Amino acid sequence: MGGATLAEAFVQVVNDGDTDGLLAMFTAGGHVDDWGRKFVGPAQIRRWSDAEFIGANGQMTAVRVSSTGKSYTVVAQWTSDQHTGPSQFVLHTVDGRVASLVITAA
Repeated sequence: MGGATLAEAFVQVVNDGDTDGLLAMFTAGGHVDDWGRKFVGPAQIRRWSDAEFIGANGQMTAVRVSSTGKSYTVVAQWTSDQHTGPSQFVLHTVDGRVASLVITAA
């Protein structure tokens, strides 16, 4: 996966409620930084996602997708049981997999 395809796949697995698909996108030591809170590795990412991301009925509508080198940015309208509003999702990759996902306000 590369380019916009990685970003499109990210949006798709989230909107499909596919936690296993989300985890499969990450490197073994990958992490999520959700507004400054860090979750490292598949077990922590799964717990976070189950409580606050996919498991919180998370859905995103991509507004803009861009890439620079090995980073991909998805600016989206985010809705969930935890938070609703414009959000930015930056995926930093290594060898075509997500090494980190940084979530902030858009």
